[in-house]
Amino acid sequence: MALIAVNDIRLHVERGGDGPPLLLLHGFTGSAATWAPLLPALQRHVTTVAPDLIGHGHSDAPADPARYAMDRCVADLVALLDALAIERTAVLGYSMGGRVALHLALAAPERVTALVLEGASPGIADPAERAARAASDAALAEQIEREGLASFVDAWERLPLFATQQRLPAATRARLRAQRLAHTPRGLANSLRGMGAGVMPPVHDRLGEIQVPALLIAGELDGKYRALCQTMAAAMPRATAAIIPDAGHAAHLEQPAAFTQAVLAFLVGEEQDR
Repeated sequence: MALIAVNDIRLHVERGGDGPPLLLLHGFTGSAATWAPLLPALQRHVTTVAPDLIGHGHSDAPADPARYAMDRCVADLVALLDALAIERTAVLGYSMGGRVALHLALAAPERVTALVLEGASPGIADPAERAARAASDAALAEQIEREGLASFVDAWERLPLFATQQRLPAATRARLRAQRLAHTPRGLANSLRGMGAGVMPPVHDRLGEIQVPALLIAGELDGKYRALCQTMAAAMPRATAAIIPDAGHAAHLEQPAAFTQAVLAFLVGEEQDR
């Protein structure tokens, strides 16, 4: 565990394992703890580098929403790689972290060796839909600050996107809830304002620029993101899609063994090919 200064903030980072680096980027309301159940299997093959993204976990949560913008987040990750003397790395991103991973691969392609995207989106292409999402996220941000984390997490866990997580063991759901509650209202609110899907520049027309091998993962029961996964894979020159059976949006949480097997089969094979 370490707090590492990057630009004008500090990011909390968990690092371990042996082998080539793998940068792990969690989703909204997540943290480095997201990946804990997967680490024993992953770290036999790779060195995992799991930061808490800005506004999450133990990382700093600045007061200015503009500091959370996607380009600033990407610059922080490049600075983190520099601080850790990592010249190039594979990147695995889930949901919001998948969007960050996409932007990192586009902004600094020389730093990325392979890309794994889970439940990810290239953004919202339609301007009206994007504006509506930005307004919705801004209202949610105000609600988080006004009503506190417990009320927000209660509502967040009831979203249809996470319905399949109700099937998880009680201990797993309790651990996930504790992770969601371990943030600050300001950090989550400003993450929505600065890096939410409504304010993030969409990159649909740039997917063809990503030349590294890519694995796009979605849960079988996550209809929206399963379709996005397949559409994005078709637009990327070296991408393949993997659908995890009997899983929803968070395949790594709902079917960890199948998810880890797919990731390692891809990464270890790609490492041997390079």
